[in-house]
Amino acid sequence: MGSDFTVNFNEYMPLRDLVFTTLRQAILKGELQPGERLMEIQLADKMGVSRTPIREAIRKLEKEGLVLMIPRKGAEVAGISEKMLKDVLEVRMTLEKLAFTLSMTKISEAGIEKLEAVERKFVKAVANDNIVDMAASDEEFHFIIYEAADNDKLKELLFNLKENMYRYRMEYLKDENYRKNLIDEHEKMIRCFKAKDLEEGLVLVEKHIANQETAVLNKLRQEESDKRSKVKDKKNIK
Repeated sequence: MGSDFTVNFNEYMPLRDLVFTTLRQAILKGELQPGERLMEIQLADKMGVSRTPIREAIRKLEKEGLVLMIPRKGAEVAGISEKMLKDVLEVRMTLEKLAFTLSMTKISEAGIEKLEAVERKFVKAVANDNIVDMAASDEEFHFIIYEAADNDKLKELLFNLKENMYRYRMEYLKDENYRKNLIDEHEKMIRCFKAKDLEEGLVLVEKHIANQETAVLNKLRQEESDKRSKVKDKKNIK
């Protein structure tokens, strides 16, 4: 297990929650790759804990769909399935449109200025080819809109969804061809807020999420095609 992730011990967080959070973030950020085995002894040694919190964390991650239990093999990081992606993005599409609708009439000049400032951070991250900063800036951009919507229940639902979205956001941003699209979409959204153009804004939100789905689906299908090619090559060699 060569993944390089660390545990940041926190006296205010129970050990089992700390281990779960650390493993969860490692999966979402790609530090633990799909198909990688999660061996309790190695993880316990790496994290400096006993096997019990590791075992509990793996069970919770399985319930979230981030880990698969394979008979006679054990636990491994789950891949991103097309259905999982579509399910999450269908929910996100509806919630994002509602957030955009509510924030359109409520967002202040200061809020729009925050969007512009975050967009500059995103552009800088793209220029520096820093995917982690890109993901953080993209996430922050949307959070400003959620805050402006001023609906606590909606914000709660979107925040609960953000961890699932992080995994897809990282996959999306790995494709350099889509980064300029994101810059363009963000800037157009800001113009819609300034012009109070809800109709065009909702079109942009839909396009924004549809592009993400297309990019990640293409990546998943290419990876699957590559796997089939490798299997075929091995059979031909034999």
